[in-house]
Amino acid sequence: MNKEIHTVQDEVMEMLKRHSWPGNIRELQNFIERSVILTSGPVLCAPLSDLKNVGPQAPAVDGTLADAERAHILQVLRQVDWVVGGHRGAAVRLGLPRTTLLYRMHKLGIVPEEARQSTC
Repeated sequence: MNKEIHTVQDEVMEMLKRHSWPGNIRELQNFIERSVILTSGPVLCAPLSDLKNVGPQAPAVDGTLADAERAHILQVLRQVDWVVGGHRGAAVRLGLPRTTLLYRMHKLGIVPEEARQSTC
């Protein structure tokens, strides 16, 4: 388009990073082309109002998959008062056979609270 654009404002760059870009690279390319057409100086003038589905940036995830699995199992176990089996137990809520849940608890080092308290 024979325009010299030297900078992109920080606000514009942040919005570009946070946008989900459901149309992938083509949507980004079209947005940049529209922005260049609207720009009359050396600073990119982007129509930020066109970015309707800008949401908060996805939170950074720390830890491993095992950490996430352990945290989820612990959360469910606490919700059901550490009942593992039965129709109201954690296994049913997690969609697992009771034996599989017991295996994963052992593998992840999850010990029922009452067993932890009695080992002094």
